[in-house]
Amino acid sequence: MRILGIDPGLQTTGFGVIDADGPRLSYVASGTIRTTSGVAQGDLPARLKILFDGVREVATTYQVTCAAVEIVFVNVNPQSTLLLGQARGAALTALVSCDLPVAEYTALQMKKAVVGHGHAKKEQIQMMVQRLLQLPGEPGKDAADALGLAIMHAHAGASFAAMGKHTTLQRRQHAQFRGGRTY
Repeated sequence: MRILGIDPGLQTTGFGVIDADGPRLSYVASGTIRTTSGVAQGDLPARLKILFDGVREVATTYQVTCAAVEIVFVNVNPQSTLLLGQARGAALTALVSCDLPVAEYTALQMKKAVVGHGHAKKEQIQMMVQRLLQLPGEPGKDAADALGLAIMHAHAGASFAAMGKHTTLQRRQHAQFRGGRTY
C-alpha cells in the first residue's frame, strides 16, 4: 500500500509518501507545495489552484493508493482558520478527484502515534520520522508532519476501517471536542 500524507497549509502544504507492507514502512518521497512564489498574497483563488494542482500531481506521480490528511482545528484567529480550511478543502478535493480513499486524523492522534504523546514538538516529530523511516537526515517540519500522518494511517488505518464496518460511526458536532473528529 502506498500512502500519501498531507499537512495542509495555505502558504506551505507538506506531503509525504511511504510504502507500507504490513508493519514494514519505507520512505518514497516528501516535500512541500508552496503558494507564495509568483502569486500575490491576496489572490486566494490562484493559491488554492496551486495547492489543488500540486496535490494532484504528487498523487499521480507517485501512484498512491490512499491518503491521510490532518484535521484543522479552530485557532484564536477565525480568519486564519477559514483560510486554512479552504486550503484543506483544496487538498481534499484534489485527492478525491484522483479517486483516492481519504482518512482524516488530528495532529494529536498523529503525535501520539509517532512520538508517543500528543503534545510533542515539531523537532520531536522530525526526529521520530527520521528514525522510523531510516532517513539519512531530518525532513522539513511540514514534510515530517505529512510523513507522520502517513505512518499513522499505515498503523491505524486498517483498525479504524475494521471498526467502521462493525459499528455505526457518528460525527460529533460539539465545537469543543478535544479528541478530534470521529466517524
